[in-house]
Amino acid sequence: MASTSSTKLGDERPRAVGRPVPLRASAMQAAAEGAPSAPRHKADRSGEDRDENGATFPIDVAIADKSPLILAGLEALLADDRRFNLVLKVTDGEEFLDAAKLQRFQIAIIGWQLPTLHAREVLRALSRQPSAPKIVVYSGTNDPAAPAETLQLGGAGFVSKRAPPERLLDVLASVAAGDMVFPFVDIRKMRADPLENLTLRERSLLSALGSGHTNNQLAKDFGVSINTIKFHLRNLFEKLEVRNRAQAIALFLEMKHGSWTAATPGGRAESAGARGKKASRD
Repeated sequence: MASTSSTKLGDERPRAVGRPVPLRASAMQAAAEGAPSAPRHKADRSGEDRDENGATFPIDVAIADKSPLILAGLEALLADDRRFNLVLKVTDGEEFLDAAKLQRFQIAIIGWQLPTLHAREVLRALSRQPSAPKIVVYSGTNDPAAPAETLQLGGAGFVSKRAPPERLLDVLASVAAGDMVFPFVDIRKMRADPLENLTLRERSLLSALGSGHTNNQLAKDFGVSINTIKFHLRNLFEKLEVRNRAQAIALFLEMKHGSWTAATPGGRAESAGARGKKASRD
């Protein structure tokens, strides 16, 4: 069983959606129309409780997942626990970010492979917000780098969908108390530099690629044949673990603008483009 690390987390808060209607509003509208309300809320929410770690309950929680079955299961799970109050549920990352603009909640549970916006993009967007909810990624992905990426991008926790449901509730409570909860992550491997194994010529070549130079222009600039340029490009792509020029440029731009964060468990860099080619399950 993987060990769990726990460290203190500051109170950060993100944004959310406009199209989805917050759960409480949906319930009020349904009641006014005489229809059964969609969200399930606890019968008695008067007063606040505190746990031994000082967390104040109930905690307002939002969920975003592409699977209606997962959404229904999480809604039922949270409804049976008096510590949590489900206030929002949406099916994709863009809706989640839009909804967070209109409604405040302390914690959000999101899937890794969200439609429209991947969890990476959601976390990046929230990291630029002065006050954002704490994010717990709940995923069945086979990508071993996902927990490390979540940590690097500012997430508060990561829970596998293969874990017992009680595990998710425990993590939510710990995050509410100010902790970060992740499976074991080797910090040294997260710091791998994709440029460390490149020669000076390969670094210059990567920079020229990022400027949009064609193979003919590269051959002229470096005073070599096109075949020599192609040889260097193959070596460059292999060292960066990308498949083509577009992925190499994407990685270069991520590093240039300081947004590159990912590393594989073996410590090797993996670009956003290369990761997009790999099949994963959420």
